[in-house]
Amino acid sequence: MIKITENKIVGLDQCVCPEFNDPSCGAIVTFEGRVRNHNDEKKVLKLFYDCYKPMAQKVLEEIREEAFNKYNVKEISVVHRVGEIPIGEIAVWIGVSSAHREEAFEAAKYMIDELKQRVPIWKQETYTDGNKVWVESCCHALRSN
Repeated sequence: MIKITENKIVGLDQCVCPEFNDPSCGAIVTFEGRVRNHNDEKKVLKLFYDCYKPMAQKVLEEIREEAFNKYNVKEISVVHRVGEIPIGEIAVWIGVSSAHREEAFEAAKYMIDELKQRVPIWKQETYTDGNKVWVESCCHALRSN
């Protein structure tokens, strides 16, 4: 499952798809990327994520397919939130199930690393001093201000 949503992500309970209940899987690895209150020695108040949804969805599907081909895993789910996200809330959730933990960990790491490098999702930080900055990303030049 690949999902881009404006809704709050609450973690494992909301995101798990039925395929994660496969009895052949001995490992489920999850990753939650949360909004932290600082970046580059600046105090962050909130984040805003924007994307071109059709392209972001397509690239996420490609990365997911690559992970399936590269690692022996049963299921991969990714949920990425867009819009305004307060400090402490989940911005991205990744879940991977496999027979063994090593493949699940490697596939989850691959998913988040490739997502950050290739998916056209843009992040704007709002600082406690009121300044807003679009943070450099893989596709920064594609985003118009």
